[in-house]
Amino acid sequence: MRKKDPSRTSPLGAASRSPVFTPRARWILLATVILGAIGLGVWASGRDTRPQVYVAHVVREYPHDPAAYTQGLIFVDGQLYEGTGKKGQSTLRRVDLQTGKVQQQISLDRRIFGEGIAAWEDTIVQLTWQANVGMVYDRKTFELRQKFRYSGEGWGITHDGRHLIVSDGTSTLRFLDPKSFKVVRRLTVRSGGSRIRHLNELEFVEGEIFANVWYKDYILRISPNSGEVTGYLDLSRLWPQNQRPDKEAVLNGIAYDEVGQRLFVTGKNWPRLYEIRLLPQP
Repeated sequence: MRKKDPSRTSPLGAASRSPVFTPRARWILLATVILGAIGLGVWASGRDTRPQVYVAHVVREYPHDPAAYTQGLIFVDGQLYEGTGKKGQSTLRRVDLQTGKVQQQISLDRRIFGEGIAAWEDTIVQLTWQANVGMVYDRKTFELRQKFRYSGEGWGITHDGRHLIVSDGTSTLRFLDPKSFKVVRRLTVRSGGSRIRHLNELEFVEGEIFANVWYKDYILRISPNSGEVTGYLDLSRLWPQNQRPDKEAVLNGIAYDEVGQRLFVTGKNWPRLYEIRLLPQP
């Protein structure tokens, strides 16, 4: 696997280079941070703490299969993978980013509605909507290695390096042990004290959970510790609703290239996939 290029900046606007400190400098820095945090807490208590709104700067556009009812999207080891839905049309596929062409594909049972996907070690985990079953595939061959059961519906899935994180259309995210697939933690997503429902496709990006919201043209940035929404990414201008074929052609699909620090988004039956960078709304 290639190492990150420290000269690049992330799509969230943060540089990836880390400074080096002497022991004495570390103590001075620690004291400064503590004192600064105390002052910041006093200052912040009297200010507006609503989530930051971001807009998308399109870095590049790529072709995307308009017949793909996108339910999950991931980018790992230089490869783009996509999970699609609808009964009789659900697939797991490897896609060429530059051309949008399907390079490898398997079809799910015609009775199953495919949902989100996540890469875990050398496998891909795929959820189903209402069949209460998940599949674990070999990432190279797409050979089915294992099936597992879960309660409730399956919508989106990602991981934080320790646990699989699953959405089910409610305001609650479930953290699963990647070996037993048992729930080890639940996280309620809130913004301004209100629960956010219809959490859909998920992606873990630089320590935060990114989540599509069904039928909404924005993505949430969520703290994995508190469940609080820290930001809203407005993507309503990527493909305006009045140009879409029907109301089901919604924004749904987030993939992050950790090595290249690139963020990709698309939607169900969208003809384009977008590489974007986040900019704070003025």
